Amino acid sequence: MIDFTPQSIALQIGPIPVYWYGICYALGLMLAYLVIRHGVRARGLDENLFANGMIIVAIAALIGGRAYHVIDQWALYKDDLSRIILPPYSGLGVYGGIFGGMIAVIVYVRIKHQSFWAWADVIAPGLFAMEFVARWGNFFNQELYGPPTTAPWGIAIECSHRVAAYLCPPLGSTPASAHFQPLFLYESISGLVGMTALLWLTNRYATRLRTGEIALVFFIWYAIVRFLLEFLRVDNWTFFGIPTAQVISTAVIAVAAILVVERHRRVPPGLSAPSGPDPAGEPASADDPDGSIPAEAGAPGR
Repeated sequence: MIDFTPQSIALQIGPIPVYWYGICYALGLMLAYLVIRHGVRARGLDENLFANGMIIVAIAALIGGRAYHVIDQWALYKDDLSRIILPPYSGLGVYGGIFGGMIAVIVYVRIKHQSFWAWADVIAPGLFAMEFVARWGNFFNQELYGPPTTAPWGIAIECSHRVAAYLCPPLGSTPASAHFQPLFLYESISGLVGMTALLWLTNRYATRLRTGEIALVFFIWYAIVRFLLEFLRVDNWTFFGIPTAQVISTAVIAVAAILVVERHRRVPPGLSAPSGPDPAGEPASADDPDGSIPAEAGAPGR
């Protein structure tokens, strides 16, 4: 088993501590940027729009993720609201980050007269890339773990970082030497495999997939993994006794599956969709209101 317990502070620059959580988030954002930029170039989308929009979406995702986490762990913040915005940060809620970022993308592409689904397809692998790296911030904060385990990959958690169900004696009954399920690791592995799978699907079946299906696969994949992992958590936010993340995951899976069926019914196959208005500045045609008809079936890709 893994007995190493990390420190949350990576280094000290004068009076300013630099936390591993922030480093992991920054590295995850960098990898997401590289993955999304590759998709933008491969599909002929506007790199300038991507560079400017990335900042806006990242900020919106950070705010949404933090808000979700604070609601989830309200007991940690209700007596000291300054902890919500002041370091050290103890977590971000992925669903909050996804929905916050998605709202920002919808507003941004609408202002720029772009196809939401075309951009969602290139963003989706980047979200998995972000999850793959950023989830390691939870390891350094000693959070996002499940019940005690004897598996060889079980991780040690210091008594000061234990949730109420696993407190060390004398207040609790879980030994200080206990090891726990590394839920952050499971999500990180899911992110790596998911990113690889989406990139492979994009390259292998580009002429057979509908615009938007890569993004919908991401939503279904992440929601299934999150739904299953919630069974291993005891400190989660609940709704009438059911983990809120499971309620959201169920809704996400249902909506995404319906959209896959609907897009198969009405959208021609092919991923090479126009990215927005034509050179004259006219918006997408009435026959293709979301810009999802592939370039081969209409105007040249750009």
